[in-house]
Amino acid sequence: MSAPAPLPFEMTLEIVIVPVTDVERAKRFYANLGWRLDIDYAAPDGFRVIQFTPPGSGCSIMIGSNMTPASPGSVRGLHLVVADLAVARAELIRRGVEISEPFHNAEGIFHRADDSTSVAGLNSDRKSYASYARFSDPDGNEWLIQEITARLGGPLEEGDPRFTPQIVNFIRHGAP
Repeated sequence: MSAPAPLPFEMTLEIVIVPVTDVERAKRFYANLGWRLDIDYAAPDGFRVIQFTPPGSGCSIMIGSNMTPASPGSVRGLHLVVADLAVARAELIRRGVEISEPFHNAEGIFHRADDSTSVAGLNSDRKSYASYARFSDPDGNEWLIQEITARLGGPLEEGDPRFTPQIVNFIRHGAP
């Protein structure tokens, strides 16, 4: 089966709704991360929308009240991408965010939800897509910070020094 043709127009991810219980507490948390406050709208009927955008991101998050039936704290695995995980982690700690120690996947390809193949520390060669840290907002919505120094795309050659051999093999040949 061949892949379907690409869409003839752009389609961008703009908003992710993050369900929270205490809107003001969540607003303080995301503001403390250094994210840009785009809007804070409160309607007389209790509807509230607060939008934040992480620095450099084309996608924003919305928190508020009467926005979603999703349970507060139910969002998992949202990825924030940085060029230097150690620097980002140190800054979040400086801002009072409880963040995990860095970790990477022992198999060299992405990470697993159950952490069954996670190893403590940054990827020893600091390969792109290989190192992570995790933090949660006050409701337990989970964020992963992933270190990406070179983007995947185009043909990859065996031994590409920017990525783990496992990622190169996966991209070139599909699942092992």
